[in-house]
Amino acid sequence: MRTTVRRHLGKVVAGTALAVAATAVMVGITLPGTAGADDTGGSKAGQTTGQAAAGDQGGAVQPGVVEQAPAEGDKGTGSDPLTDDELKRVERIALSRQLFNASQDVEGDRGPQRLGVDLAAPEADEVDDPDAPRRADVTFYDYKNDTVVTKTVNLDTGKVENTATQSGVQPPLSNAEQNEAARLLIADPLGAGLRADYQDATGKKLTAPDQLQLASMIYRAVPGAQPSALDVCGQHRCVRLLPKVKNGPWIDARSLVIDLSAGKVVELDG
Repeated sequence: MRTTVRRHLGKVVAGTALAVAATAVMVGITLPGTAGADDTGGSKAGQTTGQAAAGDQGGAVQPGVVEQAPAEGDKGTGSDPLTDDELKRVERIALSRQLFNASQDVEGDRGPQRLGVDLAAPEADEVDDPDAPRRADVTFYDYKNDTVVTKTVNLDTGKVENTATQSGVQPPLSNAEQNEAARLLIADPLGAGLRADYQDATGKKLTAPDQLQLASMIYRAVPGAQPSALDVCGQHRCVRLLPKVKNGPWIDARSLVIDLSAGKVVELDG
């Protein structure tokens, strides 16, 4: 990895960043630092409008009034996004004592790894019903047996209406999983190139995930394209990291795969 990363590091801003951005589009991820790129244009437009208005009135621009955002209710209605209270409530309901005691998160602690909470689609016969109950899908990853557990909670009754358990399904990683993957890579001998290039770019030692901006993509086994140690990827939760120095360049770590289920780092052949 050392040779590969050093070769790319000097071209990262003009070359690798574009390549990574293109990859990100294909896998449906958002790279850090790309949101709000057009904010300055909007500000200038707003300033021009204000100056024109002042000219029409023949006087100074009056101070703007900022209205406080309406308070978020405890409960949404219809297809409204889930409120903070609803998010906390459904996760508490979905995480039963039985599931908590029988599962394991990415760090090996008791309890499943929380992946996300989403508003569930209405049932087919409820699409046009204004009084249809709101439901939420709460998704966990159980590292004890490599399964995705999704629980559907009825927000009106507070009951779990359905539980689905799937193997071989790999949703996008949570932030906690990305951080754990980075921690494993930084600590592993195969992370020597990453550590060295971070120090070259910043003059500082890389010791923790919070020193990086991270994006990631799930890795699945491709017959003949990896060492046998990665044949389980897809059943195991495996990831390739796209690390970036904060306010600096991307570092090419694509040749390394982190198997979160096994807690190890493997280098791709070739």
